[in-house]
Amino acid sequence: MTAVSAPASTARRVVLPLLALLVAVGVLSGCARVQVALAVQPDDTVTGQIVIATPEKGPDDPGPQVTLPEDLEDEVDVSEYRQDGYAGSLLRFDSLTFEQVAALTQVAGPAGEAVHLEMHRAGDRLVVTGAVDLTTVTVDRADFQLKIAFPGQVVETNGEEDSGEVSWTFDAGAVGDVNAVVAFADPNAPSAVNWSIGLATVVALAAAAVVLLARRTRNPPLSPPSR
Repeated sequence: MTAVSAPASTARRVVLPLLALLVAVGVLSGCARVQVALAVQPDDTVTGQIVIATPEKGPDDPGPQVTLPEDLEDEVDVSEYRQDGYAGSLLRFDSLTFEQVAALTQVAGPAGEAVHLEMHRAGDRLVVTGAVDLTTVTVDRADFQLKIAFPGQVVETNGEEDSGEVSWTFDAGAVGDVNAVVAFADPNAPSAVNWSIGLATVVALAAAAVVLLARRTRNPPLSPPSR
């Protein structure tokens, strides 16, 4: 695929914490469930949920707990997760900016170094790239999934695509790649309607200025000679 470049002023990058959390939990426990479901909105915000859990050791086992950055405590809801013999945390958030989602990387701590995953804009393309190193995670009860729903057309991906939703399942003990290119309009780009209105206004003002100048500079009418 030919690389698509974008001016620095329009590129909006975000390093996602989702699989960094996966690595953090997997390395510590040797087995884990990390299920991430995201929906990218047309205005370049992200809504979704993240499950972070390990096999429960007993009815009182809370599983892995997370600590949010202070500026996101009111933006992300954290609740208990207990299902299929797993216990842990469920994170839900709505309409976070790319930058706010990036701030969640603090939850993963040093384990985030094993993960590279980002979204960035290139005009009317949203490009998702990344790699996740799970070579230190054992295969015992490993359940690592990522799903992203996009508002536009998925042009290219190495995941499983279905009606605008792309999913990846990652294998413990291996390195997984994430790639997707999605076509939808940049919400921060000037609209064609606004551009047309602006152009018409400029043309109208220029025409009015020409007419006014012509009236001021034209020769005055000849007066009949006096008798």
